[in-house]
Amino acid sequence: MARTPGDDERSRRTGGSRAAAGGRAAPGGNGASNGNGASKSNGAPKSNGAPKSNGASKSNRASKSAPRLDTPAPARNGRRRLTRVEETSAGGLVVDLQGPRRRAALIGRLDRRGRLLWSLPKGHVEAGETNEDAAIREVEEETGIRGRVLAPLGTVDFWFVAEDRRIHKTVHHFLLEARGGELSDADVEVTEVAWVPLEELRDRLAYDGERRLVDAAEQLLADSA
Repeated sequence: MARTPGDDERSRRTGGSRAAAGGRAAPGGNGASNGNGASKSNGAPKSNGAPKSNGASKSNRASKSAPRLDTPAPARNGRRRLTRVEETSAGGLVVDLQGPRRRAALIGRLDRRGRLLWSLPKGHVEAGETNEDAAIREVEEETGIRGRVLAPLGTVDFWFVAEDRRIHKTVHHFLLEARGGELSDADVEVTEVAWVPLEELRDRLAYDGERRLVDAAEQLLADSA
């Protein structure tokens, strides 16, 4: 399961809530330079040797499920530009509707400064998965809670830099109802997991985009009551 950004999420968020996120490609070399001392030979006839190879076959190209890469052009100052990568993730707000108080499961991760930041569970959409399937899987992997999708909440997108790549991540969020499981922080990428009353979510969540998703979730729950 791929990591999601922690404090890198402080980068510009462009999507907000829409209520009801590759490898290096270096520029080609210029080839070996001609020697300055060797004279040109005019006597040897032109070679009719083997035809030039057209490179790897189409079967060796990256599959469509891989993150989309934009190969960087060399910068004028000699520094290599970062490769742009598009990534898609899914997750959501899983809510326990059976107890006396409605509550949701959040995950806590330590950022590079050692701060514990609370957020919604989420992760990469795997090949062959729908966004809904990925959200259910990621929520269970990161919180231990099995959920059922009730409705889409919206998307959050942001930029961050990792391993010489400039990554644009789009995260599809859903409202889920808890149907089983037990709260657990067994996932190695998660520091803590907690049930948090709905009215306290805005104060606990670290990111504005996810706070706006809570507003959408509360409206959906009020409409379905």
